[in-house]
Amino acid sequence: MEKMSKSYEDYLEALVMLGGTTDAAVRSVDLAAKMGVSKASVNKAVGILKEKGFADQPYYGDITLTAEGYAYGSSVLERHQMLFAFLHKALGIEAERAEKEACMMEHAISDESFEKWRCFIKDLDL
Repeated sequence: MEKMSKSYEDYLEALVMLGGTTDAAVRSVDLAAKMGVSKASVNKAVGILKEKGFADQPYYGDITLTAEGYAYGSSVLERHQMLFAFLHKALGIEAERAEKEACMMEHAISDESFEKWRCFIKDLDL
């Protein structure tokens, strides 16, 4: 799967966090609030996600994720949660800093490296 930019990965992650699936829709205003951006920014980003086949949105309607978009967004969220848990619980990094750094790391690490890291830490019970 083609890797999206950090910004679009953040949108997909936020859609999943807001409960968006292939069946459950998310309102643009809720996504804008979650992301801390304007509705215009959301509309532009959703347009790109639609072009890439990750989201659907009828004219001025709510946003749903395609199966591919949900899988991508869920994988970004999982990376974030695992990285945060490792940084905060295993390494003792303060929560706010661990949150910010997990967000940076989730976009930078390759799929292959993340899988090797996941196998390495699976016994830590985080």
